[in-house]
Amino acid sequence: MHRSSLMSVKRASTTRPSVSAREWIEHRGAVAIRKHRARMGSTLLIDETIQVAGRPLQVAFLLRRRLWETITIRSVLAKPRRDVRLDLFRGLANWLIFLGHIPNSVLVWFTTRNYGFSDGADLFVLISGYTATFVFGTMMMERGFVIGATRLLRRVWQLYVAHLLLFFVYLTAVHYLAHRFDDLHLMDQFNVAPLMDFPVETLSQGLVLKFKPLNLDVLPLYIVLMAAFPVVLWFMLRWRNAVMISSFGLYLAARHYGWNLPAYPAGVWYFNPFTWQLLFVFGAWLALGGATASRWLLSSRTLLVMSGGFLLFALVMTLAERIPELRGYLPEGLVAVFVPNDKTNLSPYRVVHLASLVLIVVSLVPIGWPGLKSPFLQPLIRCGQQSLPVFCVGLFLSFIAHFLLDFGSEGIPAQLIVGAAGLWIMTGVAYYRTWSKGVDRSRSSGQGGEAGE
Repeated sequence: MHRSSLMSVKRASTTRPSVSAREWIEHRGAVAIRKHRARMGSTLLIDETIQVAGRPLQVAFLLRRRLWETITIRSVLAKPRRDVRLDLFRGLANWLIFLGHIPNSVLVWFTTRNYGFSDGADLFVLISGYTATFVFGTMMMERGFVIGATRLLRRVWQLYVAHLLLFFVYLTAVHYLAHRFDDLHLMDQFNVAPLMDFPVETLSQGLVLKFKPLNLDVLPLYIVLMAAFPVVLWFMLRWRNAVMISSFGLYLAARHYGWNLPAYPAGVWYFNPFTWQLLFVFGAWLALGGATASRWLLSSRTLLVMSGGFLLFALVMTLAERIPELRGYLPEGLVAVFVPNDKTNLSPYRVVHLASLVLIVVSLVPIGWPGLKSPFLQPLIRCGQQSLPVFCVGLFLSFIAHFLLDFGSEGIPAQLIVGAAGLWIMTGVAYYRTWSKGVDRSRSSGQGGEAGE
């Protein structure tokens, strides 16, 4: 066969079938839309009613416009229904934080911080990242980034207002009781003394979250993490694993270089946001399919045994810090690694301890566990469902409890009564908020029905 004949055959075999340019554009547009729909799952980039054929330019315009409003989803939210376990353990975290903020009492022995490296604050931040992603990630998927981000920032504003309200009530209570009972040491004890010397500057620093009285550190951390979360969540919905790796890199860099935010009048934040963001992002990663992808870990008996062993090791190290006799039986070099527990910069063993706890608890308490319907657990679940007001009330009650024990009886019965009363009030607030929201929803639906009629 001649060379010219071979070339003509080759051209004939590789030439696209004869179609018009318009038909080819329409075909490629339809293929692109199908690919986007496949990536989005149940969320569509454009309306089902749009007819692709005959309108390639309109389709391209709508596709481009919609891409600015809706993110390309490469991960799926782990569970479409509310996980009651999250409410249970967030309520437990609120209770633990309240009891842990009453110093010099037997109540702290009812908290996890005396039996392991992590405590209620670690659990609170982890679950907060999960629930924030569950709520606002779903909103971004269904209604677009702009709507999800604005709703998220509105939540940040609510947190900020709640913090300011708690901040001023807390300052007023400490100032009043210190002068009423002539105990100015109370001002120093709760880090309110700068208010006496520089009131205007102290209050202004409090508005920008730099000045924080004793025990008012968790909520500012939560505010900062949530304020940065719209951008983080946007990227996580596209590249879940890459953001998780970046978060871990920031955590390591912050610990290595000593990054932290300045506090007033001196020092740095007690909860370093550059390190504690790791738990928040980890919670988001779990919500965005990380938990589903890691489900095989629950069936690994070896990993469960290792987790249990690490929890036992953490128990021994933590008790060694509080019981000198036990510390004498352990190598001092080993104890020095874990004592004192670096909470400010979120030491790695705190993260491992919390992850081990989560792994074991999830394996023992599945999502459909019948015990979640037990009436004995409903107070905890209610406190988790109304987390913000319960958290704020708990912080204020911890100060009141501390004051009552200092100026009243310090006996164990009094400590138990004060602790039980605080938990009872927190639970009452949770039930009241649940009832109040139900009434508001009923009124809204009733007004809507009348308007509709």
